[in-house]
Amino acid sequence: MGAGMAKEASRFISSIPPANLALLQQPNGKVNTAAAGGGGGGGKVQSIHHQQQHNEWCLWRGRWRSSAAQGIMQRRKIPWSLICGLMLFALGMVSLFTGHMASDLEWYSQRLVKRSLYSRFNVIRREPIDIWRSKYSKMFYGCSERGRKYAPATSERKSNGYLLIAASGGLNQERTGITDAVVVARFLNATLVVPELDHHSYWKDDSDFVDIFDVDWFISYLAKDVTIVKRVPDKVMRSMDKPPYTMRVPRKSPPEYYMDQVLPILLRRQVVQLTKFDYRLGYELDEELQKLRCRVNYHALRFTKPIREVGQKIVMKMKIMATRFIAIHLRFEPDMLAFSGCYFGGGDKERFELSQIRKRWDTLPDLSPEDERARGKCPLTPHEVGLMLRALGFANDTYLYVASGEIYGGEETLRPLKELFPNFYTKEMLADQELKPLLPYSSRLAAVDYIVCDESDVFVTNNNGNMAKILAGRRRYAGHKRTIRPNAKRLSALFLKRQKMDWETFSKKVKSCQRGFMGEPDDAKPSKSEFHEHPASCICEKPFTEDGNFKEEPTYSQNRSSLNPNARRQQ
Repeated sequence: MGAGMAKEASRFISSIPPANLALLQQPNGKVNTAAAGGGGGGGKVQSIHHQQQHNEWCLWRGRWRSSAAQGIMQRRKIPWSLICGLMLFALGMVSLFTGHMASDLEWYSQRLVKRSLYSRFNVIRREPIDIWRSKYSKMFYGCSERGRKYAPATSERKSNGYLLIAASGGLNQERTGITDAVVVARFLNATLVVPELDHHSYWKDDSDFVDIFDVDWFISYLAKDVTIVKRVPDKVMRSMDKPPYTMRVPRKSPPEYYMDQVLPILLRRQVVQLTKFDYRLGYELDEELQKLRCRVNYHALRFTKPIREVGQKIVMKMKIMATRFIAIHLRFEPDMLAFSGCYFGGGDKERFELSQIRKRWDTLPDLSPEDERARGKCPLTPHEVGLMLRALGFANDTYLYVASGEIYGGEETLRPLKELFPNFYTKEMLADQELKPLLPYSSRLAAVDYIVCDESDVFVTNNNGNMAKILAGRRRYAGHKRTIRPNAKRLSALFLKRQKMDWETFSKKVKSCQRGFMGEPDDAKPSKSEFHEHPASCICEKPFTEDGNFKEEPTYSQNRSSLNPNARRQQ
C-alpha cells in the first residue's frame, strides 16, 4: 500500500513543469511569482494554478507519510521491554546529569563561600590537631535560653500535686536524675520537692542535697520553669488519708508514659514519690525541654560555697604553676575495674581480689577479659594513658591534675605515669587542710574534682562513666573545650604491638587512632541515647559579622553562673 502511493506521488511530481517546481518547494507555502516566470494577469492565473498543485502535493505527502509510518509500525512491533528500558535509560541519564550538577554546585559553593562550616570541618580531618585547643571552638556557644512562647511555671497552688524524687547512685548519676526530675515536674505541671540523695549506694555517703548543691540558688534560678519547694507543706500531709504513693518508672521512659501512668495517680493522691530516679526519662524530647535540661545541669546545679572555694583554690594553684594544665579522670578504682570484668596484668592476686568485689553485684554476667578489651570496654591503665598523651605531643613538663579515688595498686600503679609526667598533682597534694571537712563524704570530694576538671585546659576521660559523659557535654556547651576520650578499641590493639615499632611510628599511629576522639566540634555525633554527652539542642553556631569574623555571643565561659556566686541569674 505504501509503495503504491509512493509511485502515484512520483507520477504527480513528474507532471509538474520544471519551471514551476521551485514554487512547490517554497518552505512557507507562499506563491513566488518571479520564480513562476510571470508578472501580469497571466501570471496571476498561473500562480493560482500552481497554488492548487501545491495544495494537492501537500495532501499527497501527508497521506504518504501517514501510510509509511503505519507500514513501519506493522513491520516492526517494538516490544514493551525495550520501551521501558529506553525510559529507564533516559531517567538514569537525567539523574546522572542532575546529580553531577548538584555535586558541582555544592563544590563551587564550598569554594566560593569560605565561611561555610561544612568546608571548614572537612579541613579538620587533614590538618594537624592542636592538642591544647580546637581553633574551631570559636564557632559555637552554649544556648539554653527560653523561647518566646515558653509558658511560665505553674504556681504551687495551681499545680497538679507534689513530686518527690529519690535520686540514685554517685554524684554524677544523681545529677542526671535531678536534671530529669525538673523536666518531669515541668510537663506534669507538678510542684517539685527538693530531691533526696542516695544514702545507701556503694559509696555510703550521707550527704543531702543542701550539703552539695546551693539549694536557694537552685530554687530561684528555675523559678520561671518549675515551682520548687524544700518540703511538702504540713497541712497537705495532714490532709492525706494515705502516705505518698511510691512508684518506680522504667528507665528512659518517654513523657507519654508519665502522662498516662504518673499524672492520674498524682491528681488522685496529691503527692507521688519516684524512687531510684536515674536515667528514668528518655532523651527524645522537644527542644524547649532539652534546653531546660541544660539550664538545670549547667547553671542551676551550683555547688555549695565551701565546695566551690576548695575547687577554685586548687584551680588557682594549678594555673600559678603552669599557664595551662591537663586534668585526667583515671577512674582506676577497684570497684570500677571489678565492674568492667577486665584484666590488667596483676596475675592471680588481681583476679581473686576483683572477683571478690564483683560478687557485690548479683546481676553481673560472666565476661571474657580478652573480649571486653577487644571491644574497647576496658579502661586504660595509668601507664597507657601517659603513653597516649606523650604520643599525642604533650611534653614531659606538662602539668597533670589527676582526679581519682583510691587507685587500684596504689603508688606502684601510678609510678609509670609519674615518670612520663613528673608534674603530677592531686587534690590531696594541693589542698590537704581544706579537704579535711570533706574527707568522710565521697560525693563532696567528687564535686571538688568536678570543678577542677571543668576548669582545666584539657580534660582526659578514661571510661564512659557518668562523670565522663556529664563533663564532656558541659565542656561542649562551654565552647568545645578540648576533651580527649581514648579510642580504647584501637589503642588496646596498638599497645599490644608497641614493642615491635619505634616511637615515631607508635606516635603516628596513636594520633591516627585519636582522630574523632579529641573533642572537636565534628566529633560530636548527637544521639537520642546520649544527650548528656552531646547536648546538641543547647549548642548554637555563632553568626558572622560583615568583615567575616564571628559575632561574639554571651558564652557559657563568660557567664559561669554554676560556679560564680556573683553571676546574674538568667532572666
